[in-house]
Amino acid sequence: MVSAVRDAPLPPPTTKDQPTRTNPPTNSREGSIQLNSDEQYDVIVLGTGLTECILSGLLSVEGKKVLHMDKNDYYGGASASLNLTQLYRKFRAGMDAPAMLGRDRDYNVDLIPKFAMASGEFTNILYHTDVTRYLEFRQVAGSYVFRDGKIAKVPASTAEALSSSLLGWFEKGRAKSFLEFIQNYDFNNPATQQGLDLNNVPMSAVYKKFGLEAGTQDFVGHALALHLDDSYINQPAKETYERICLYMNSMARYGKSPYIYPMYGLGELPQSFARLSAIYGGTYMLEKKVEEIVYDEAGKFVGVKSDGEVAKGKLVIADPSYFPEKVKKVGQVVRVICFLNHPIPNTGDADSVQIVIPQNQVKRQHDIYVAAVSNAHSVCAQGFYVAIVATIAETSTPEKECDAGIALLGQVIEKFVSVEDLYEPVANGVSDQVFISKSYDATSHFETVCQDVKDIYKRVTGNELKLEGKVQRLEGEQ
Repeated sequence: MVSAVRDAPLPPPTTKDQPTRTNPPTNSREGSIQLNSDEQYDVIVLGTGLTECILSGLLSVEGKKVLHMDKNDYYGGASASLNLTQLYRKFRAGMDAPAMLGRDRDYNVDLIPKFAMASGEFTNILYHTDVTRYLEFRQVAGSYVFRDGKIAKVPASTAEALSSSLLGWFEKGRAKSFLEFIQNYDFNNPATQQGLDLNNVPMSAVYKKFGLEAGTQDFVGHALALHLDDSYINQPAKETYERICLYMNSMARYGKSPYIYPMYGLGELPQSFARLSAIYGGTYMLEKKVEEIVYDEAGKFVGVKSDGEVAKGKLVIADPSYFPEKVKKVGQVVRVICFLNHPIPNTGDADSVQIVIPQNQVKRQHDIYVAAVSNAHSVCAQGFYVAIVATIAETSTPEKECDAGIALLGQVIEKFVSVEDLYEPVANGVSDQVFISKSYDATSHFETVCQDVKDIYKRVTGNELKLEGKVQRLEGEQ
């Protein structure tokens, strides 16, 4: 197989029962600490979402003087993980969590469900920055796709294609030929290309070449390549090829599934990057309200005013909530957090799974994703499971759009629904030195987050982000 990503040597997923949690950044301060108006920062970062924390860590490692502020009293922003008290405060104001759910401290429930591809770009960032020293991962037990009213394991090899219940007898042979083509394809060797230049031909031509039926195209495009919709079919096939390679490489790395997940929830990720930044001199201030963004006469960013003091900086990186006038709404994502007291049916009692429901299977324009984790990942009490169903909203009743995913879960004992607007910046930030991240989409993995990180990094520094080797630890670091 031609590898589409570099296979960074991430430590294997943990098998420990009680891993050690990430400690908060040592250079973190409470909001009562005053800003120093005499200091000049290279970068001011607003919001401690994952995108912002990755960039803060990367820039601190490179020697930039970074001030990182958040209006919240916790790390993570939109990508935080909440305990029961925080979860009920957010979704059930005035209500206490029922005693039957167990201890508050046993819960770390993600607001945004995402898994890491074992050989993906996010894994490369984890390795390059060495934040894996603060994290422990556990493999996600299974990867499934919905077809013809039922779920089945996603076939990611020729052997699995031949045994898959997803495919009829003749279709198995065609799928096998297609996967062998992907595995053997070499852009520099026409003999492997079977007349298909993936740089130029659309994916529809590849499907036609191998005679793949519509249902097989669904699982290839949406469960292997993980496209959100069918717009990819008429685009050059190279991106889909690379996405399939990523899935297959990740699957081959640990087996069972291509996904890994951090113990104690996704909220550990931004906190780990924040700790990295703090070690390299970054300053963190939580619960720090922004009173005003200060610009010069030309409209260029000068600083941030909080508690009557102005922190001066050369540029600012922020999530969309800090600059509502500089972003545009591009859609909505609906997420339904479900508590279960049993594994998801038809998954072999797996403690964690990913299920993709391709759009065509439920007559939609966007896929539905189900991500489930459990006490095995230290995110809920013993005997419970957390399944999050997510999709791009298409109607005025977004919650109902998740029904096909919720129907796969069996009995649901509690659910929390969120409908969030998706924002993108209206400008690239170069003229005013205001660089804004995108909202987190409905995809089930971090690859789109990485694209945003790399894009902002290039606009901020003028250079491509190079993930070569590990950063050197400072003297005295553990």
